[in-house]
Amino acid sequence: MGILEVNGVNKRFGGLQALNNVNLSVEENTVHAIIGPNGAGKSTLLNCLIGKLAPDTGSVTFDGKSVLGRKPHEINQMGISRVFQTPEIFGDLTVLENVIIPCFAKRDGSFRLHALESVEDEAGIGERAERMLADVNMLDKRDMHAASLSRGDKRRLEMAMCLVQEPRLLLLDEPTAGMARADTNNTIELLKEIKASRDITMAIIEHDMHVVFSLAERITVLAQGTPLVEDIPANIKGHPKVQEAYLGQAHS
Repeated sequence: MGILEVNGVNKRFGGLQALNNVNLSVEENTVHAIIGPNGAGKSTLLNCLIGKLAPDTGSVTFDGKSVLGRKPHEINQMGISRVFQTPEIFGDLTVLENVIIPCFAKRDGSFRLHALESVEDEAGIGERAERMLADVNMLDKRDMHAASLSRGDKRRLEMAMCLVQEPRLLLLDEPTAGMARADTNNTIELLKEIKASRDITMAIIEHDMHVVFSLAERITVLAQGTPLVEDIPANIKGHPKVQEAYLGQAHS
């Protein structure tokens, strides 16, 4: 049984069947990609994984516990963090302050906001945040305002904000969206480094096949809300069902 389990999930919006009997098992400490053409149901599935949407039927569990009906801070407390398509950062704060903020999250989802100058006096949080910035190669930008960063660096900052919470599962929603190829490649290398240095599971929703085949150990393909195939990357590229979903016809 995987650390993340999706069993028999169905979700309908009016006359649209967005998810149709989706079953998915993500093994611990692996990178699992979820791909599919536009309208395949990837975003709907992701929102079910983080408890934002409740499926009409079926279950979603993390480490044996249901994520359904939980608030965002409760999802975080379970050990799940999410990286959004558009980096979610505090633009008017410095890079270091952005990484410090998640360290002060309380169990009810609110924050204990202290004067940031005194943060280092509380359980070494300042040092912890600096170590995280070093891990994502951004320590030299610690005093920059986050709004001034490039998109690639904003993504690195968001990664640091997630990782400082020490999640067991990192959900990535098109982490390279809108990036130039150089930033995309840098993000791929960063994710490889994160995976190599931590006991962490990643589930990635991504359109860029270069990203998918550079990172994924297993791939699930959706089309029109229905899982078509789940396999290792080497068996996905030429799979006739995948070619039919993306190209409209199977190739021999």
